[in-house]
Amino acid sequence: MLLHFLAGFDYVQIGAMGVLLGIGVLFIHSTGIQIGTAWAAGLYLKQLQWIAAGFCCYLVLSLVDYRKLLIPSIVFYLGCLVLLVMVFLIGVTVFGAQRWIHVPGLGMRLQPSEMTKVAVVMVLSALFSSRMFAIDDEGERGGSRRSGQLLGLGVAAIVVAVPFLLIVKQPDLGSALILPPIGAAIIFVAGIRWKILIWASGILLIVFTVGVINEFLPNRSIDAQGKETITYGIHPLLHGYQKERLLTFLDPERDLAHRGYNQFQAKLAVGSGGMTGKGIGQGTQNLLGFLPQSVSNNDFIFSVIAEETGFLGCLVLLGVYLLLFYSIIRTAVITTDPFGRYLCIGIGTMMFTHVYVNIGMSVGLSPVTGLPLPFVSYGGSFILTGMAALGLLQSVYRHREQED
Repeated sequence: MLLHFLAGFDYVQIGAMGVLLGIGVLFIHSTGIQIGTAWAAGLYLKQLQWIAAGFCCYLVLSLVDYRKLLIPSIVFYLGCLVLLVMVFLIGVTVFGAQRWIHVPGLGMRLQPSEMTKVAVVMVLSALFSSRMFAIDDEGERGGSRRSGQLLGLGVAAIVVAVPFLLIVKQPDLGSALILPPIGAAIIFVAGIRWKILIWASGILLIVFTVGVINEFLPNRSIDAQGKETITYGIHPLLHGYQKERLLTFLDPERDLAHRGYNQFQAKLAVGSGGMTGKGIGQGTQNLLGFLPQSVSNNDFIFSVIAEETGFLGCLVLLGVYLLLFYSIIRTAVITTDPFGRYLCIGIGTMMFTHVYVNIGMSVGLSPVTGLPLPFVSYGGSFILTGMAALGLLQSVYRHREQED
């Protein structure tokens, strides 16, 4: 009985997650020692505490039948929206961003935007697996099927847009930009008609173009003294520093001393690692403080790994991520339940986007957005969110043989 129970787990997923968590703790400890303060040196212990809490979430969700979470997913989504609103009322502000809520008695801060990513995956998966919005060739035909797809697409747009706007307002553009790819991936896998998909893409392109023009459109005004003032954007969504990050990404040498400094030093750290690296704890870019210590253990931890383990170490890290994505895709393929399949696709898209953007920041392929490297970067909220998300996928894997 015990052997049958243990045999039901996806050990490829468990192994990949465990290795990534171990790599994260190792390099958080390494950067903590290099920073040199007692607080930084103890961050790896806090990370271990978050991992322990995340493992509890992982184990519970992996044992629960994920199909029982169809209705609770809607409640979870609404709860996340409430927390996103509460951020503006009682949220903690750090470096000008109001993204966290202090949890009394536990001495910790919670970032609702991280939980919202999984909530969006769950509610969209529940939406498109219901008969009302189901999209398949054996379902309804003609106008009724088309209207059902349009209705589903409209509801999905609202599900993504509401938290997107709340998160952008914090401001946290990086986390907000994770939501559209999640929605797009689930809608695509759900099998929406190409004609509707093309029309929707065209509308989004127009909205995006108008938004960009609005953000960077010069707005000239003259005060009572006749002095001309130039501002940008009529009702801009982006803050000034976010616009500068985008402009610096397009022109890396625009502001190397300020906005472009972190990414420039990160690329130097990656390049200086060579084939085998300088050795763990021996990275000079980080050791000498050229790579800012405030981001070396989270946003730019990949640069530290690249400098200290070199190209071969990066290959190992990327190989482990490939194993993780393989396990996610395999689970999506072998399950016959639409809800489970959409969960796999949504969570896989969330993880892949995080990995691409975070590593892209370090090598200059994406703007600096502050997204963590899954299971490696320091930070409690995403450790809990990521492990809980993989717990859901473990549940899909374990219960696949019980599906009708």
